Amino acid sequence: MCLITFSWSPGSSIPLRLAGNRDEFHQRPTAPLAHWQEHTAVLGGRDLEAGGTWLAANSRGVVAALTNVRDPALPTPVNAPSRGELVASVLQSDDIEAWLKEKERASAHHYAGFNLLVATPHRMWHLHRGRHGVVLTSVPPGVHGLSNATLNTPWPKLNLVRDALLNSADEQWQSATQHALHNSQTAPDEKLPDTGVGLALERQLSAAFIVGEHYGTRATTWLTLNQRGQVTITEQRFGPLGRFEGEVTLATPAKLTSHQPQY
Repeated sequence: MCLITFSWSPGSSIPLRLAGNRDEFHQRPTAPLAHWQEHTAVLGGRDLEAGGTWLAANSRGVVAALTNVRDPALPTPVNAPSRGELVASVLQSDDIEAWLKEKERASAHHYAGFNLLVATPHRMWHLHRGRHGVVLTSVPPGVHGLSNATLNTPWPKLNLVRDALLNSADEQWQSATQHALHNSQTAPDEKLPDTGVGLALERQLSAAFIVGEHYGTRATTWLTLNQRGQVTITEQRFGPLGRFEGEVTLATPAKLTSHQPQY
């Protein structure tokens, strides 16, 4: 994904509410939200070019979401693997924290810059690969935003969607974030970040909802994770120039009991 806002409230009936946009080239082959055929416990969209995903969940109550880091001071390693495989991999791990710590210690350096969010009903982690190295942190309770820098970097579009979630009532959070995530207005030049892509592209990418013939917002997603570990995901899909292409809502079974791992 390229823009995420989420409310993390461990101990509540719905520990995680998350909304975001995925921006990508329209020609990149993509499968819509579904239960994966070869990993039926996984629910998410699918990048059919590299096999990974930008956001998914599993039937054990684990959620993972990814954004790329856009930073001219962060070179991409030679033969770097697809960052989308990180989401698929962590959802198949039997020990999430050990998997994350191994990535922090060693193998995350093989990837281009990224942010990985991983949540269960009880814990939430942020793994960041940036210009200063790889850092794993626990996410504190509250309303947060994430784009292509690091957690809560105050880019205009991040502030827009985070404020929409922060100022909405629980029963209105989806409509409030939809309004913000579908805002195609670009930011003023004086508020643009400098991520090394040039002013014209920086302007285009500053919109929460990017409209373009070849590149743009391809999906808007809402996700809830409840205290029993059930995940519900709604995905809206868009084509070139923001053309609406459909919507689907799917859920994982609620299977967590007091005898299952609490992570």
